[in-house]
Amino acid sequence: MTATATPAPGAYFGLAIPFMSFLGLVPEQIGPAYARTSLPWRQDLTNSRGDVHGGTLMSVLDFTLSAAARGSAEATEGMATIDMNTTFLSPGTGDLVIEARCLRRGASIAFCEGDIRRADGELVARATATFKIIRRRPGGD
Repeated sequence: MTATATPAPGAYFGLAIPFMSFLGLVPEQIGPAYARTSLPWRQDLTNSRGDVHGGTLMSVLDFTLSAAARGSAEATEGMATIDMNTTFLSPGTGDLVIEARCLRRGASIAFCEGDIRRADGELVARATATFKIIRRRPGGD
């Protein structure tokens, strides 16, 4: 398994997110309606069986899906999760890759889907989420 490097403040596609840093999530790619992150395996993120805990999986899915809804590191909106549905399909063992797509984005709501896969390509979890688009105030959040 790999060691975890802590991303710099603001490294999460333009945002400082202490919880994602705590989990060790690594931001990899963001583009229009797409985001990709990875989660290196760490024992302190596991359940009693040694698999990555489901709460951790849901947290990294939530962030990566919301990043896909934002669509760029320069986006001026935030995302508030309205609803998220996660289906767990296999154990989260080893390093994981999270990919998300924004299926539709309106003036105030965005609909996204995403997957977590193990290094061998096995699907670990799939999620759909609905986000409320929050306009940031000039000069602050």
